[in-house]
Amino acid sequence: MKRTVLFTLLLTGCASAPMATPRLASDAQIAAAEAEPVGEFATEMRWNDRMAPFTILDNVHYVGTAGIGVFLVTTPEGHVLIDGALAQSVPQILDNIRTLGFEPKDVKYILNTHGHFDHAAGLAGLQRASGAKVIGSAADKPYLEAGRVDHGPTKDALFPPVRVDRTVGDGDTVRLGGTTLTAHLTPGHSPGCTSWGLTAKDSTGTPRKVFLHCSASLGGQSLVPPAYPGMADNYRASFAKVRAIQADVFLANHDMFFGLHEKRARQLAGERDAFVDPGELQRFNSAMEQGFLKALAKEQAAADAGKRP
Repeated sequence: MKRTVLFTLLLTGCASAPMATPRLASDAQIAAAEAEPVGEFATEMRWNDRMAPFTILDNVHYVGTAGIGVFLVTTPEGHVLIDGALAQSVPQILDNIRTLGFEPKDVKYILNTHGHFDHAAGLAGLQRASGAKVIGSAADKPYLEAGRVDHGPTKDALFPPVRVDRTVGDGDTVRLGGTTLTAHLTPGHSPGCTSWGLTAKDSTGTPRKVFLHCSASLGGQSLVPPAYPGMADNYRASFAKVRAIQADVFLANHDMFFGLHEKRARQLAGERDAFVDPGELQRFNSAMEQGFLKALAKEQAAADAGKRP
């Protein structure tokens, strides 16, 4: 039976009040991480470049950087932030929230898609600024609370650890102020990769299904041998799962995956519903699946060739 994660104000307390459980990262750790120079690859990919915040549609807003997606879902009873980007990006994320007319202290929950540093390093600083509860998958919880993953090319990328207050499984929901966000476990990119779905209205008042994809890229990780056990099977299962999901608005946590800048330009030019494209999620899923299958075949062939006498 699917569980519903229903958090009340009684559970969270006032967002500005001290947290019931101690933070895992000290103020000094958070400050040091925020002051750390951004790496060459992150700079090239514009992961910490500023981007003006804006409303995607209805109560769904973009508050991330030019290269990493962070999303704010607002409600009359408080707000939900999705992902944390880099530690160095925390000040601009907080500024972006305020620029849109909202206050970080009114963020009740911070949802995480997965535990890689480019989406998790800012969580501790954002949790400290808001007092929000952090929600993530059980499989990626150990990475968030350790401040590092134990596999793949980013296993040595340390970040401020963050306490996960609640874990979600497939189909679990987070409800706040009339908005329901549903967790869709889509492992592959990480063992607990979690996509999130909700409904929001377009400019005509038509309800639209919004799907924020955790990730379907390999991210430089090996398939043969797998970066973690069961990785290839996880990808296969997630591609199959997403094929059955219908979405009108496809969002992702890196700009190039969902055409962030091109759509924003169209929106600024007057196309109010530039992010509405009912076919985009399936086009993305198909393209990523084909890329995965090619990479798997190539790596398997190389591994087999290496075993020959």
